[in-house]
Amino acid sequence: MIDISESVMQFLLAFIVVGPLIGAAAALLPAPPGLKGKSPDQAVLRHGVTVTGAILAAAVVLTLGFDHDQSSRMQATTDIAWIPALDVRIHLGVDGISLPLLVLTALLTFLCALYSYFRMPAGPSPRAFVALLLVLESGTLATFAVLDLLLFFLAFEMVLIPMYFLIARWGGEERQQAAWRFILYTLLGSVVMLLGLLLVGLKAGTFDMVALATDNGRDITTSVQVIAVLAIGIGLAVKTPMWPLHSWLPDAHTAAPTVGSVLLAGVLLKMGTYGFVRIALPITPDGMHVLAPYLAAFAAAGIIYGSLACLSLARTGAKGDLKRLIAYSSVGHMGFVLLGIATMTPTGVNGALFANIAHGLITGLLFFLVGAIKDRYGTADLDTLAGATGAALYGRAPRLGGLLAFAAVASLGLPGLAGFWGEMLALFGAFQPAEGLSRPAFLTFMAAGAFGTLLTAAYLLVVVRRVCMGTPPAAGHPPLDDVRAYEVVAWSPLAVLTVVAGLWPAVLLGLTDPAVQKLLAGGKS
Repeated sequence: MIDISESVMQFLLAFIVVGPLIGAAAALLPAPPGLKGKSPDQAVLRHGVTVTGAILAAAVVLTLGFDHDQSSRMQATTDIAWIPALDVRIHLGVDGISLPLLVLTALLTFLCALYSYFRMPAGPSPRAFVALLLVLESGTLATFAVLDLLLFFLAFEMVLIPMYFLIARWGGEERQQAAWRFILYTLLGSVVMLLGLLLVGLKAGTFDMVALATDNGRDITTSVQVIAVLAIGIGLAVKTPMWPLHSWLPDAHTAAPTVGSVLLAGVLLKMGTYGFVRIALPITPDGMHVLAPYLAAFAAAGIIYGSLACLSLARTGAKGDLKRLIAYSSVGHMGFVLLGIATMTPTGVNGALFANIAHGLITGLLFFLVGAIKDRYGTADLDTLAGATGAALYGRAPRLGGLLAFAAVASLGLPGLAGFWGEMLALFGAFQPAEGLSRPAFLTFMAAGAFGTLLTAAYLLVVVRRVCMGTPPAAGHPPLDDVRAYEVVAWSPLAVLTVVAGLWPAVLLGLTDPAVQKLLAGGKS
């Protein structure tokens, strides 16, 4: 930690949230100021790398200045009246729960901008692409930084339009249908969520999330809390996505460009689970307590369903798309996050937050790798990759094959890598849920989750066998590029952090645990 004044910390957080919007506006100018390139397209792509790099640097400095000994306290706070008649305030702040998500978002967006500089997806002008990428980053960062319910809703919705256009304009086959399904599902869920947020704010007399968490639902009756959690939870569950509200996800991932899939899986899905932790647990604890067993049941069903769907896609003759398979795997992995939250215990919630970060790192890397395979082969169809074309990545592109195998074993939860700790802690939380929750029911959910880990290992190992192993094709096939220099730069941080988080989980858990303890205690230190 370095000594940084509170005013500088406030500026850094405000810059992190607003900076990408300023960058998006600048990207739409005839020539991004201060940047040169061989062409206008190259200049604007360089502009995207510069802005996202500046945001990442600010996030790193904010992390260095963050008081890790007081991670349960909101830091770098800004609280300004915005709409006095509704008591809506521009209230920003970070604690040990939101800070890792801010850094993850800034990192993945920078890596996507860097990757796009060298491998711009086919589509309209890069100018609009960069502007949409920056608006998406701003909305995601704001979701993790705002502390007002209505501002949270606005930031939550802000990401929909840029992601819709990234899929619809730069996506692959059936992109229009996938984009419409994405936005319709999420908009309908958000309408219901808004009603729940308004119900909480009007009943409690404030929309301030810190004040509401400190009050811990004492001014809201249990029946109102149940209704509010149900309404808010539907909107959050769609974004997570929770089974059976997940059907928009596979199509969106399959159609999206590589960087769209990375951001969708790496950060956008985290907005839903973050809302459960930041809003449902501390603000409506009684309602959450009533509905937690149902949330856990849906989470366990999602773990099994996602794993079985992936296993079906992975097997020979299933005509599975590798991007679709990774998308379905997210349904299972996010099921562990929801299960941890539903336990309402420090162990389970810490596991959920750890699994959030791990999923962002590992699945982001997986989508980068699948995109690279599709670029080289012209398809992500598993039957084609394992058939006459003869993927045999170990023989034709050993570094690419090795990275795919590494990401696969990280995703299946190999001890020593990031994917292990979150899922294990979520299962431990289910073994001994919060007081008042049915332990036999949660033991059943824990058993389902444990079985899901076996299914996860099965389908990922099948994928590695079919794509990476085998006999390379005979002479006459065009050469296959191994990992390129810009890919090494874009992917290495994700691989390194996957190892670091797996070997030293205390670094992340030391940040989240004090904040989780305070959150579950009703805002009291």
